[in-house]
Amino acid sequence: MSLVVVGTMAYDSVKTPFGERDRALGGSATYFSMCASFFSKVKLVAVVGQDFDNADMKTLEERGVDTAGVEKAEGKSFHWKGEYGYDLNEAKTLDTQLNVLMGFDPKLPDSYRNSDYLFLANIDPKLQQKVLDQMEKPRLVACDTMNFWIDGALAELKKTLARVDILIINEGEARMLAGANNLQKAASSIRDMGPSTVIIKRGEYGALLFHKGEIFSAPAYPLEDVFDPTGAGDTFAGGFMGHIARMNKPELNDTVLRQAIVMGSVMASFTVEDFSIDRLRKLERSEIADRFRFLKAFTHFEDLKEVV
Repeated sequence: MSLVVVGTMAYDSVKTPFGERDRALGGSATYFSMCASFFSKVKLVAVVGQDFDNADMKTLEERGVDTAGVEKAEGKSFHWKGEYGYDLNEAKTLDTQLNVLMGFDPKLPDSYRNSDYLFLANIDPKLQQKVLDQMEKPRLVACDTMNFWIDGALAELKKTLARVDILIINEGEARMLAGANNLQKAASSIRDMGPSTVIIKRGEYGALLFHKGEIFSAPAYPLEDVFDPTGAGDTFAGGFMGHIARMNKPELNDTVLRQAIVMGSVMASFTVEDFSIDRLRKLERSEIADRFRFLKAFTHFEDLKEVV
């Protein structure tokens, strides 16, 4: 089954305590597509500038990503510059140049419109709605957002949330969106806005799943070396949605959701081991399977016949 993603493709300048990289291939849709392509056919919707390297586009196409929905516009590609301290959970944004993203008006090729799965990566909620309007009858829609849209476009964001099944969001943004400090209360408030399922990302502490009254906690994969957390959330989403599309169940059930959130943690763990998509370029499927099994064993414990 095919999976459509709409988001950004960018060049990043990133500095961490462990190194730095200029003009690194990035963007939410780039990370998502590279990751989800391990599990499903991915159809990409984005805009790039005339400076976008053909070799970078070829990298995605070699992973089987359909780039027919990528528009090449006059001007420069979206550029983000950021820096991380030893607390790698948050980046300090030094510069953001929207460039061609300012005029982005997503248009889906006809071959994309009847896809079963749709992921709306972190872009303007109005653009997310435009994409939804072009889809025929997607079986499942998930989206991401950020504090910028929560603070500056809340009314439009709520229109998007009313039309999606799943929201993937980090814990600070969940509290901000819901106006609640407690994550369980925040998830409940967000579900009242529309999404039946809420995923709250907690960085190195894993992620929480809220679905039909059930709560599940997935750990992050334990790593000794983390070089660049840029794109970790987007690859988490790629692993999560890619697994759901691969399983292609008529109805989303708790088992598939729990597997998907663990797969998201697995895929994010690879991304942070190097800059840009460098680790994903050389990733083998056997490595994904090994880390998935490790996390299953990592969280397993035997029941007691008598607790007390």
